[in-house]
Amino acid sequence: MKNNKKGEIVSIAVSEKKGVPKTVINSVKVIENHGIEDDAHAGFPKRQVSFLSSESINIAKDEGLDVSYGDFAENFATKGIEWKELPLGTMVNIGDSVVVEITQIGKECHNRCAIYYQAGDCIMPKEGIFGTVIKGGEVSVGDNILIS
Repeated sequence: MKNNKKGEIVSIAVSEKKGVPKTVINSVKVIENHGIEDDAHAGFPKRQVSFLSSESINIAKDEGLDVSYGDFAENFATKGIEWKELPLGTMVNIGDSVVVEITQIGKECHNRCAIYYQAGDCIMPKEGIFGTVIKGGEVSVGDNILIS
């Protein structure tokens, strides 16, 4: 039997363009096989939504970076989940209905984006997790995450 891992959504962020910090909001509509409604990354096959731990964001702050939620272009900042330790194919249950499959760990940055220039570093290439939406629904700050 697998160990269940639990976490929580602490921030939700979206943007109309790629490569820029995202705007923090309280809730979103997540669309099956598409991503977050009105987010620039929606529709891309393997990277429809992104996750980053709030613990990683806090480490960046502790190292002197002037950053907050959304600055690394993450859709969901979470607490309680070590994303980079989860294997590809892991199913992530969020709130009452949303299910996301992890499809990519980290990413390659070909050019230094606006996030790098604003923050002085970008942790998404090493610590960001990306997934596709298996089942859609509404997600709000404070929703639980269950990984099993």
